Amino acid sequence: MTDSAPPRRPRVRAPELIGKGGWLNTGEHEYTLPDLRGRIVVLDFWTFCCINCLHVLDELRELEHRHPDTVVVIGVHSPKFAHEAEHGAVVDAVERYGVAHPVLDDPELATWKQYAVRAWPTLVVIDPEGYVVAQHAGEGHVHAIERLVTELEAEHGAKGTLRRGDGPYVPPEPEPTVLRFPGKALLLPSGNLLVSDTTRHQLVELAADGETVVRRIGQGGRGLTDGPEDRARFQEPQGLALLPDGTVVVADTVNHALRRFDPETGRTTTLAGTGHQWMQGAATSGPAREVDLSSPWDVAWWQDRVWIAMAGVHQLWTYDPEAGTVAVAAGTTNEGLVDGPAAEAWFAQPSGLAATTDRLWLADSETSALRWVDSDGAVHTAVGTGLFDFGHRDGAAGQALFQHPLGVTALPDGSVAVADTYNHALRRFDPATGEVTTLATDLREPSDAVLVGEDIVVVESARHRLTRLRLPEEAVRVEPVAHRTRRAATEVAPGRLRLDVVFQAPRGQKLDTRYGPSTRLLVSSTPPELLLKGEGAGTDLSRELELDATVREGVLHISAMAASCDDDPANEYPACHVHQQDWGVPVRLTEGATDRLPLVLAGLDEQENGPQTP
Repeated sequence: MTDSAPPRRPRVRAPELIGKGGWLNTGEHEYTLPDLRGRIVVLDFWTFCCINCLHVLDELRELEHRHPDTVVVIGVHSPKFAHEAEHGAVVDAVERYGVAHPVLDDPELATWKQYAVRAWPTLVVIDPEGYVVAQHAGEGHVHAIERLVTELEAEHGAKGTLRRGDGPYVPPEPEPTVLRFPGKALLLPSGNLLVSDTTRHQLVELAADGETVVRRIGQGGRGLTDGPEDRARFQEPQGLALLPDGTVVVADTVNHALRRFDPETGRTTTLAGTGHQWMQGAATSGPAREVDLSSPWDVAWWQDRVWIAMAGVHQLWTYDPEAGTVAVAAGTTNEGLVDGPAAEAWFAQPSGLAATTDRLWLADSETSALRWVDSDGAVHTAVGTGLFDFGHRDGAAGQALFQHPLGVTALPDGSVAVADTYNHALRRFDPATGEVTTLATDLREPSDAVLVGEDIVVVESARHRLTRLRLPEEAVRVEPVAHRTRRAATEVAPGRLRLDVVFQAPRGQKLDTRYGPSTRLLVSSTPPELLLKGEGAGTDLSRELELDATVREGVLHISAMAASCDDDPANEYPACHVHQQDWGVPVRLTEGATDRLPLVLAGLDEQENGPQTP
């Protein structure tokens, strides 16, 4: 007789939750794992700069809605940038992105290390008895987690170990400000200012003083609805660009759409996007309303097209209003800083755009870089070196530093102003001299700026206001500060290193091999000399690398993808899912250290966790 019972699930006792910053969204209650015993706990390791983390927040909303009395989601905020380790910044981010579950502020990465997390975002599932039963890196895993939750509800309901009831979330009191975490601003032909009031899911037209509200566009709740200004709905809108016909294109970020707002009629319509997030394998060009987009963050009119900073997939796209089509313009979807022809360039969450006659400037936020596209489509870097170097340092562009800039503004003299968001500063880069200077400091998370006559109006996102500054003739002087990513380096042995990307298809699914290999692995390094062997693309999720012992430190860049489909022979059209994650792993070569680097895409690393715990 065949045993039809499901296979035993690996069970590893979950470490305690520790965070020096304390708890948010709990009414000041400090929770421990024993307090949550009897509930299914999903730990979401995130940091608020990370677009993939923001995607997961959106995915988790559905899970929380469907399992309100059994599932407790705990956000473990684990910073990448120095600014993200500031408690006040975490408080702001939790409100900014509508995080409706408890958050543990872990500025020293204590819980991150306890759970051996290596990537943002990572989801860890803990069963009602306090054991880790699953781990997933990247986005797109909530469908598998929901299946697991349903199994755990049945299993622990039968055992009597499931405790249902209200969760620990306590919402904060709303603040009565005119704007709430505004994102971008635009000067209208009327002289008024249009602002994306991101957290309130609206556009706001302000008078020329930048303070008096003329009108609000949108109902104020999440949604994707066209119509007049009192009926339209947005979802965390960001970028704004004026089109030649006087209408405004809006990057409706969380709706993964471009919208069109007509200031004359007050109506909003949808230009591009389906409302669904673009995933690997989906169309990259075609009729605009039939192609998925991914977190468009800013837009600009250049070369008779709307250029789109597609932060969610690290690319630039274009929308052609004459043809009604969209298409990829630059970027491979790999995250990093690589210049060259458009089709070969790498970006990292492009978040701000500004057009001049012969250049499209962009703020590439995760590489803390200022970059530009020339009229032939080639990509160049003006300031910035990669994913892990940032700070506040003026001077020659080759050694100057930003920290996660979100906006860029072309200035009349040919230079550009950069909204240097995590440095709370407005910076300036002059292409003529190659110098970076600081125009203003003490701006709280500036995310954009717009020229108004001889003034520049800065969107102070975390102060919920627009701030008008006179463009100074001389730059402000600041003390130079340089940082590298706060994550501790992983010590590995020089020479041969076994890279294992762990992927176990979720229960009820199998690898999708209908069209060839279902997995892909891409490996590179910074500096390139670190890797003597193992660089490049392949289909095996395990690979032997060879590290140069003379290069003592560096970063391994690893991108992995796996496709799985529902394993039901009776279903002619099974649902299929793509699991993808990019890792940047700082490594330090140390004699006698480990010669194996495991990275969990989905499942548990049984070699690291050992045998199952009964």
